[in-house]
Amino acid sequence: MLASSVAYAQRTTALQCEHLVSPIGVDARHPRLSWQMEDSRTGAAQSAYQVLVGTDSVQLAKSPAVWNSGKITSSVSNITYQGKALQPSVKYYWLVRTWGRSGKQLPDSRISSFETGLMGANNWKGSWISDMGSINTLPAPYFRKAFTAGKKVKSARAYIAVGGLYELYINGQKIGNHRLDPMYTRFDRRTLYVSYDVTKQLQQGKNAIGVLLGNGWYNMQSIAVWNFDRAPWRNRPTFCMDLKITYTDGTIATVATNDSWKTHASPITFNSIYTGEHYDSHLELPGWNKPDFDDKDWKEVMLRAAPSKQIVSQVMQPIRNVDEIEAKSIEKFNDTTYVVDLGRNISGVTKVKLKGDDGTVVRVKHGERLYPDGHVDMSNIDVYYRPKDKSDPFGTDIITLNGKGTVEFMAKFNYKGFQYVEVTSTKPIDLKKEDVTGYFMHSDVEPAGKITSSNPLIDRLWWATNNSYLSNLFGYPTDCPQREKNGWTGDGHFAVETGLFNFDGITIYEKWLGDHRDEQQPNGVLPDIIPTGGWGYGTANGTDWTSTIAIIPWNLYMFYGDSKALADNYDNIRAYVNYVDGISTNNLTTFGRGDWVPVKSSSSLEYTSSIYFYVDATILAKAAKLFGKQADYTHYTELAAKIKKAINDKYFNKATAIYGSGVQTELSMALQWNVVPDEYRTKVAQNLAKRVADDKMHIDVGVLGAKAVLNALSNNGQAETAYKLASQDTYPSWGWWIVNGATTLYENWNIQAERDISLNHMMFGEIGGWFFKGLGGILPDEAHPGFKNVLLKPNFVSGLNFFTASHNGPYGKIISSWERKGQDVMYKVTIPANSSATITFPDAAKAKVYLNNAQIKNTANYSVAAGSYQFKVSY
Repeated sequence: MLASSVAYAQRTTALQCEHLVSPIGVDARHPRLSWQMEDSRTGAAQSAYQVLVGTDSVQLAKSPAVWNSGKITSSVSNITYQGKALQPSVKYYWLVRTWGRSGKQLPDSRISSFETGLMGANNWKGSWISDMGSINTLPAPYFRKAFTAGKKVKSARAYIAVGGLYELYINGQKIGNHRLDPMYTRFDRRTLYVSYDVTKQLQQGKNAIGVLLGNGWYNMQSIAVWNFDRAPWRNRPTFCMDLKITYTDGTIATVATNDSWKTHASPITFNSIYTGEHYDSHLELPGWNKPDFDDKDWKEVMLRAAPSKQIVSQVMQPIRNVDEIEAKSIEKFNDTTYVVDLGRNISGVTKVKLKGDDGTVVRVKHGERLYPDGHVDMSNIDVYYRPKDKSDPFGTDIITLNGKGTVEFMAKFNYKGFQYVEVTSTKPIDLKKEDVTGYFMHSDVEPAGKITSSNPLIDRLWWATNNSYLSNLFGYPTDCPQREKNGWTGDGHFAVETGLFNFDGITIYEKWLGDHRDEQQPNGVLPDIIPTGGWGYGTANGTDWTSTIAIIPWNLYMFYGDSKALADNYDNIRAYVNYVDGISTNNLTTFGRGDWVPVKSSSSLEYTSSIYFYVDATILAKAAKLFGKQADYTHYTELAAKIKKAINDKYFNKATAIYGSGVQTELSMALQWNVVPDEYRTKVAQNLAKRVADDKMHIDVGVLGAKAVLNALSNNGQAETAYKLASQDTYPSWGWWIVNGATTLYENWNIQAERDISLNHMMFGEIGGWFFKGLGGILPDEAHPGFKNVLLKPNFVSGLNFFTASHNGPYGKIISSWERKGQDVMYKVTIPANSSATITFPDAAKAKVYLNNAQIKNTANYSVAAGSYQFKVSY
């Protein structure tokens, strides 16, 4: 038993293809493959690897028919497939063989797999079909196709591409547990398809496919200031499907969409992803998606053009109902009015169980606040809705009962942001707390980080930040899940480090960067909401927001050591920087929105926008160097230097070490984004700490300052001030929200503000990443990205007795944990196999650091190999 355990402890694990475990539907012709080394021994490292790929799992280790990389002397554990050309709809098996630091071969990894998708529009058999409805037709359409599988089925795959949303059924069974598929894209430029293994759902003999289509963002019938209803792609929902069946005798048959399919209106009489869903239980068609259903009264379908020429596989974490939340309380006003409290703010849907007389109409209204009389108050979230009549109430599902028992309803093609649910009915109903359940819906990304501390406020704030992050992750990052659901670019990059420290979200960001490429104008301009139906190409969509095109690929490279996003978007970053350069005067720009929703002090728009211009040019220069583009590297390095000089010449007072008017945002942005000349950094940081003290140890920032202020302080010797800001619990502060009952982050520091008062927003969410950086000290090393070498720069702030941060990076779990023991601090570190770390102890010049009772000398730059360590730090 012991020998087996030791062997397993040194095994190669965590095999992923395209950053997913055993994905199906891979379209990449050279997919990325990655793995980890599981070895707890100190100094464990990979000296070489070999990747084997084949189509026969039994013969794989001996005879990899598709690719044998050969033994490669390298510690790299993320590579690109370089074998034979991959074929569509094939399952490939692969394993990794590794050699340890001493050169000894370790046990092979377990066999993993990936399966290709259709890999090109020319491989589809199906036609695009829809019903005869127009963009104004309200009922969601059903589609069905009965067919016979004449032989025993070996395997079956379903591929479905949709303009709109869908649910897929085979023989009455819903396929998969995804919600709101496919993800929102610029539908007329890129349409996604989803792949399923449906072998278990098929049977020899009679079968039936059922498809229900929803509008989603493809056919927005609700009207808001964002002009969703005017999107150039707008049309009645449509889909194309191939069901590929392989029989045991080796023959293949494909059941595809064509004009032989039939259609009928469903009981969903209206659906809007923006507002709500309406359902009439009288219109149910039992068995509509089963083989023996009589569809003689169903209508013919209509053949349609494909929404776009790019039909691309959706290889990413899907949206799911992730958490089921029981109602915390229910208040009955009368026998037709109830208000339910879930006890926390979420994105998602409610499932209601309703029983009442035939014809009873029940409205289920969702909101974040209550009026003083206890009814749901939607005034903070319906402000941008512009209904043409009262038929489509905001955030409200409408259910019509049939009087034949309990009707269970959960919206299929909508989600809301809410804590409270008000249920009203036209006739009396008896509603119990157990009849209403909330489902927290979001892109189902794997948790990657965790913090714990001696301060419950910090722990609660971290939890609330993650709640807001997830509430705003629906195949793209959004600003809020109720009022807008927009992919605001600024919110996206302000929160990217919080997202990546806490969750494995690379697939979501790479998809969103594809949306950026779809939306970018030929001149390089990006809108500030992505995707967009056209809104957002104004005059304020500048660098402080749309720097997503540079900042997010760079962060993916830092966190994963994967340069694909940088490579895919390189030309887009360059076009963007060139555009800003072309409209700038003297290397400064006013292209931007500025420090949105500040507490009280404003900052110079030219200053803040120019800093992000500098950030973009710097990232572009670094990417050019990475990819060997020497001319670009030289040009954009010089451009970045010119921008930096222009900012400092105009806005930096060397005599006082003050930027601009000296407010928190201006001082912190210069520090955060490395605009400050090195010789002035300490003084500028001291001035920032003094400014915070003058502001009575409270923040005075908007979104740009909130991104910068904590990092600027903790990275420059002022961690005590940073922690006091982060742990402050009186107005204005993050903690002020928490002590007032917040379970998510808000849009405004002032809870009683008259506008900008969504209670589930992510634009102030950098603090969730700062916990890992500013307290735990976990940082990626630009010279060795993807945490190949971890920079550890913890801050043992006096307000905490203990603090632990952990992050699952590409090589495994990194742990940085410290605890006070009398006058000393015990600092524990775990570095995963095949990586290393460089530790900088706080106040290194004063610190006496001991490891195994031996004092170490290099407290500012101490290197360790993989393993677990405990240091004693004395001051």
